[in-house]
Order: sequence, then structure tokens, then C-alpha cells
Amino acid sequence: MPPPLVVGFDLDMTLIDTRPGFAACLRALESRTGLSFPVDDLVEQLGPPLDLMLAPHVPGATPETLAGLVDEFRALYPTIAVAPTPAFAGAHESLAAVRRHGGRSLVVTGKFTPNARLHVEALGLDVDEVVGEVWGPGKGPVLAEHGAALFVGDHVHDIEGAHAAGVLGVGVTTGGCSAAELEEAGAHVVLPALSDFPGWLATHLAS
Repeated sequence: MPPPLVVGFDLDMTLIDTRPGFAACLRALESRTGLSFPVDDLVEQLGPPLDLMLAPHVPGATPETLAGLVDEFRALYPTIAVAPTPAFAGAHESLAAVRRHGGRSLVVTGKFTPNARLHVEALGLDVDEVVGEVWGPGKGPVLAEHGAALFVGDHVHDIEGAHAAGVLGVGVTTGGCSAAELEEAGAHVVLPALSDFPGWLATHLAS
């Protein structure tokens, strides 16, 4: 008997459209600190950890100053970023498809875990586990530990995480990476949107 289906999903720009809340939080951080960030550009680069995104825009940045900015951003986040953040079309349907096939869904994200859970709760996303603060290949051990068969994400680093776990990487072009970039990173399949996932999953499991 095959093991139960476990599907991993990235969160930001895969299940949820983080851009409105992320931008609002960055602007609040600007007001608090007097720093200036290219907010529109950073919104389109979502994926890497926040300290790596902010570092080029913080004069004389040190690990300590960046850690302080990340802490302040995380503290602002619950009251500013959660409410304006919607689920992508197909998010609920994709999670329901996993459940329909007798499976479990796992969110594996670089986002601060408590804030990731706030999004899951606010949007009523039917997931069984949320693991945050892991990025790129670092997602591999988490996926392997939970017995995931595949990982769905919008970024080339999500595909790296799938490869690190030895599982299929399913790319969606809802984030900052193009279909060509996801394919070059080694995605098993690239879907235009998450709404295409339920049909692909049914075909994949039947093959």
C-alpha cells in the first residue's frame, strides 16, 4: 500500500498574494526608521529572507542592524499586513484537492512562523502543518521529514527545496519567477496558476 499523499506548499506568492501587506509593512518600517526602501521593486522580488532583501538599502548594514529591522518588521506585521493579504485563486481548491485524494498539506515557508500561521488562520486555509523560517535548499529536510511527495512554489528557490528533498517540484508563475526560470531550475511541471493544480494532481496521481 502506498504511503499517504503529503503535499508541501510555499506560502508567499504561492498560496497567498503577499504584495499588498508586505508593501504596507515596508512603508510603516520606513516611517519608524527614517530609512527609504524601493518598495515597488522589493514587492516584486518576494522570496528571499527579509534581511537579504533589505541589506542593499541599509547604509552601513551590519548583521545586528538588519536583525533589528527584521524584528521590527515582524512586530508590525500582524496588525498591518495580514488583513489586506488575499489567497490566490485556486488556493482553497488546491488544498481541497489534496484532501480529496486522502492527503495532507504542509506549508513550508521562509516567513516568520507565527505570522505565517496568522495568514493560514485568517484565510481559513486547510493545512495540517506550518513550518516557517526555512528557505531554498533548507526546505528539503522539512519536506523529507514530513514525507512530502511534491512541493509547490513560485520561486526557483522552492524548486531547490524540492530537489533537496528528492521530491517533485511544481512551479507556479504567480510570483517573481518566469516559467523559463522555473523550468531551468528543474521544475517537474510549471503551471500558469494555482487553479491549474487540482487538475494536474488528478492526472499525476492517475498516471
